[in-house]
Amino acid sequence: MRILLAEDDQMLGDGLRAGLRQLGFQVDWVRDGVAAERELTSGEFAAAVLDLGLPLKDGLDVLQGLRARNIATPVLVLTARDAVPDRIRGLNLGADDYVVKPVDLHELGARLRALIRRSNGQSQDVLRCGDVVLDPSARHVRLNGELVALSTREFDLLHALMLSAGRVLSREQLEQQLYSWGYEVDSNAIEVHIHHLRRKLNADVIQTVRGIGYTIARGQDVA
Repeated sequence: MRILLAEDDQMLGDGLRAGLRQLGFQVDWVRDGVAAERELTSGEFAAAVLDLGLPLKDGLDVLQGLRARNIATPVLVLTARDAVPDRIRGLNLGADDYVVKPVDLHELGARLRALIRRSNGQSQDVLRCGDVVLDPSARHVRLNGELVALSTREFDLLHALMLSAGRVLSREQLEQQLYSWGYEVDSNAIEVHIHHLRRKLNADVIQTVRGIGYTIARGQDVA
């Protein structure tokens, strides 16, 4: 899943980006509030990690502006401000979760997965579609109980489709969720990954909606 990290501290930002990538997230990193607001307004992210003490524009002002525009991207506020009134204000302005620095990386990853899951209407971390079971935290996929070897992109693509079960995602939407800045995406990359997933899993799991995109039907026991 592609997320935006807004953090002005170079060392912390480097560590968070590297650590979150190891946990399976695609991370785009900005270092000031103006850039954070611009990217969250114009791009498509599964979630955002937003520091409050950003230069140029405070994180709370960024958050307030996003919600005023009805941008519903889940936002996890990351800050050194641990006073209860600050936390209350952030939540009242539309933050979905709040973590005080220093933060445990695995806790941050778990909180992000929970935000993304809830924003897509999923109540459980483990996703099921017929005989296919996907575990986002372990990054495992099983078919009829047996582990299936997937590439990073194949796993992320299947995860995106299962999170959005019942909705059709276009190739452009899938590309935005799978690739962070700096990646050159081949024009047929999504189609190739879909082909590989159908070969490794049940060929009927992923459906093509001609001229629109791809979907996994909610009626296929996705929980």
